[in-house]
Amino acid sequence: MFDLLPERVPWFIVGPSLGVLIVLFFLVMNQPLGASGAYVHSLKLVQRKADVVVWRIWYFLGIFLGGILTTQILRDTGKVRSGYAAMTEVIQTGPTVLLVFIGAVVMGYGAKVAGGCTSGHGMCGTSQRSVASMVATGTFMTTAILTTLLVRILSGGDL
Repeated sequence: MFDLLPERVPWFIVGPSLGVLIVLFFLVMNQPLGASGAYVHSLKLVQRKADVVVWRIWYFLGIFLGGILTTQILRDTGKVRSGYAAMTEVIQTGPTVLLVFIGAVVMGYGAKVAGGCTSGHGMCGTSQRSVASMVATGTFMTTAILTTLLVRILSGGDL
């Protein structure tokens, strides 16, 4: 349909842009820009709780709809894209869906226990010089590196 976006925007454009956005947002709103916070406030709205921050709901909807827009609508591939093509080539679709679901549950639980998600701690918390966020980010990164190493070993390098 539309081919408006390149396959990937270069890191040297996205990284600094995101950093400037986070700092400016914190200066203007005095609040961090974290994805799990947006999810939590959207859940609070559904549960009809009183302390909902409305802009976070719009942020959550923007993340969700933006992902659908860029992966499904703007890319005229003729098939639904999931982002797990490499994994489904090595592992069947059923186990892949199960692994992704289990991973999402574990990540959600971890974000709840850690008081925020990887993006919230890694980008927003560290930019505010939060020691807790620095420790959490170090833990996330170490776990991600070790998990990737384990998956590479177990898949024989196929993933």
